[in-house]
Amino acid sequence: MAGRLPLPLGGTGEISVKKVGTSWSARAWHRREDGTYADVRRRGRTKELAKQAVRDAIKNLAPSAAAGAQVTAMSLVDEVAQLWLAGFRADAENGIYSLGSVDTYSDTYRNHVKPALGRLRVFEVTTPVVDRLCQAKLKEHSVSLAKHVKAVISHIMTFAMQAEAIDRNPVHGIAPLTERKAKTKRKKARALTRDQVVDLLSKLDADEEARRRDLPDLVRFFIATGERRGEALGAHWEDFDPEAKKLRMSGNIIQARGKGIVRNDGKSESSARDIALPDWCVQMLLERMARLGVTDLSKPVFTNTRGGYLNFANVTNRVWVPFRTRAGYEWVTFHTLRKTFATLLDEAGLTARQVADLLGHSQVSMTQDNYFGRGQESRAGAEALAFLEDFQEPGERPRKVGN
Repeated sequence: MAGRLPLPLGGTGEISVKKVGTSWSARAWHRREDGTYADVRRRGRTKELAKQAVRDAIKNLAPSAAAGAQVTAMSLVDEVAQLWLAGFRADAENGIYSLGSVDTYSDTYRNHVKPALGRLRVFEVTTPVVDRLCQAKLKEHSVSLAKHVKAVISHIMTFAMQAEAIDRNPVHGIAPLTERKAKTKRKKARALTRDQVVDLLSKLDADEEARRRDLPDLVRFFIATGERRGEALGAHWEDFDPEAKKLRMSGNIIQARGKGIVRNDGKSESSARDIALPDWCVQMLLERMARLGVTDLSKPVFTNTRGGYLNFANVTNRVWVPFRTRAGYEWVTFHTLRKTFATLLDEAGLTARQVADLLGHSQVSMTQDNYFGRGQESRAGAEALAFLEDFQEPGERPRKVGN
């Protein structure tokens, strides 16, 4: 909100609306009574329905510091944490945050923060206390876990600050969390070479079990789009534009505790994007649509035996891993296919900005640092994948990947 006059307490800014696929996405900023802001987003079949969904969500917003009067410097950290988590979950239920983030933060708090800090008073959580815990998690586990612990503590203490229980967040000022100190180092994802891609697809097409479980189409879809796993499995037929030869990434699926598989708008603002498709992928999808007799474009491109979203864990453990073992590609994951997509485009001469946009990265550095060996619409990405034209699997094959 920098550079603009702040909204009045309890006020809502203008609701903006944009077309996303065949639906409309509405968004507005709302300022709570405690002065904090909520970024409220909703979708609808029409502009007005999307706007009304935003208005309804704002009415149901839980103030982020509604329990502020209950929080003091003498409050137990666990008491404050439960209040923060309740508010965070309420906001997630209203679509402001991801339900997956709620599960991640809840697990991190329960397993790593609560045992160490839960019985401390808020005023006892000092910078040295937080630093010792984060550095211990770093040395015992990974930099990723240590950063999650840091983030959870920061959220809890920010909640306490909003309740005027403390003057500053003790997380600020802890020592850097560097991977060199971590017990478990992140494995750098490998990318398949062009020859390996061709070989992998050839083995997929020759594998009867893989064909029966619809794996060739799914793997080709990952390679052609470079989507994250939740994005690929969350793709709907209405996102596919065969005339423009592109796919609109309009949402991804996650496994939320207590709710099963749910679809949301994506990881970030840059997640929603158009992906140019190579001709062979367009043809594959058209043939798939014809074979399945698709009439309801709101359905997923890849479904389970009941027509719903695929369970990624089931696909991986029951179908993908056994095939990889049979084919001699044990090291190849679905994320490897995403990295392969980025590497092939890099080798074809696309800029880092172009590849970052196709991958849905807001920061080019993420693409360069982790995926190489805005908004720019280019056919170069699709053309870079055209060499796989001759390896489109011929003939009929079953279309279902069972759960």
